[in-house]
Amino acid sequence: MSFLKATKSFVSGIAIASSLAIVGVAQAEELVMSSWLPPQHPIVEGIMQPWADSVAEVTQGRVTVRMLAKALGPPPAHYDLAADGVADITYGLHSFTQDDRFLRSRLGEFSFIGDTAEETSVAYWNTYAGDLDAQSEHAGTKLLGLFVHGPGYFHNNQRQIEAIDDLAGLKVRTPGGYIADLAADLGIITQFMSPGDVYEKLSTGVIDGVTFPIEALKAFNLTDHITHSMRIPGGIYNTSWFLVMNEDVWDGISDEDKAAIEAVSGETFARLAGERWDLADTEGAAFVETTDVVIYDAPAAVVDAIKDLADGYEADWVAEVEATGFDGAAALAAMRSATGQ
Repeated sequence: MSFLKATKSFVSGIAIASSLAIVGVAQAEELVMSSWLPPQHPIVEGIMQPWADSVAEVTQGRVTVRMLAKALGPPPAHYDLAADGVADITYGLHSFTQDDRFLRSRLGEFSFIGDTAEETSVAYWNTYAGDLDAQSEHAGTKLLGLFVHGPGYFHNNQRQIEAIDDLAGLKVRTPGGYIADLAADLGIITQFMSPGDVYEKLSTGVIDGVTFPIEALKAFNLTDHITHSMRIPGGIYNTSWFLVMNEDVWDGISDEDKAAIEAVSGETFARLAGERWDLADTEGAAFVETTDVVIYDAPAAVVDAIKDLADGYEADWVAEVEATGFDGAAALAAMRSATGQ
């Protein structure tokens, strides 16, 4: 081979290699997740980070997720942060959004829907993302995951609840949505705030209690400011959580990587989230047992009173959902059948 030909071949080889490298760089994409919970919270270290790790693994590093150390906005803004493209990926509670865009998501907030986060989260994904077409309520994003936490408890530092009237007048933080309305009907003075603000408000007497799953007493260091935790079969409430990606960002991912990401999202993600939350609840309950906090089962009369009010909220929701062309009653029945409630 002549020197000229060899030189041309070498240069051509460099060009081809450079083109391949450029293609490789274009395919590799780092996505940013805005995270608003403490880094040690079970959702962050046990759910979001493992999911992010699995995305990198199944896409062979072509798509990675970097979780920010500081949130790009307050917790209630996180859905819109993703929809508007401020963040690539976000998670949060549907009840934080102060409008009716997530009407059908309320399926995951009601009382008495499940005793474990795993079975309830899987049932929730299959029902809301299935027959209730959750994706259509998540405009501007790709819905990657749904989950609920463990059954909600009623915690306070004033008294053990022996009768329904004992709830009246207590100042309690709720996450908004269904439980805020239910609590108000029970005579509770509800307050909305970020979970991270609960410690300060409890310790300074601004609030008397909080609705949280049992793990939160450990996660947010609340046991010095709570005296009684009331447990209700299936939970006095639950919360509906989303994991979403900006729609334009999703559309820019290759079909191969979309399929890979979907394989570790959806029901798989719901199961991961539920399993991790159940573990956190188990660890939280064990920790609370070592403190002076009294954990007790709600008296039957209290459960019955809550059920009477809950039935009315469910009926109203079913009617609203029916007006949009979906069968809310069947969805609730399917959820409770799957969770044994």
